Amino acid sequence: MKIGQPSDNSIPSSTSTQSAATKAAQSPTTTAIATAAKGTQAAGVAVTMSSLARSLESTNRGQGADMDIKKVEAVKFAIQQGTYKVDAEAIADKLLSNAQEMLDRTRI
Repeated sequence: MKIGQPSDNSIPSSTSTQSAATKAAQSPTTTAIATAAKGTQAAGVAVTMSSLARSLESTNRGQGADMDIKKVEAVKFAIQQGTYKVDAEAIADKLLSNAQEMLDRTRI
């Protein structure tokens, strides 16, 4: 496609097929959903998930995150009591460690 020339990638509009009464009767949410569906149909892009993605999705379904419930309750209680202390040095160390790890991955 050359710059400055119109493209042939126009999306057909079917809004003229709806009557004014039908449009007036639709709620804004219904209109938005219908518009999104028409846009998706007009785009015609097929999306597929690999078998690995499907297996990961089904494997993780129903499992909660790995966390220490006792530790969460202890932190929650300390916050409620106003005794929770933030260790700024530990947070800074972890941020620097994560940044260094990210930089190392991008250099490879």
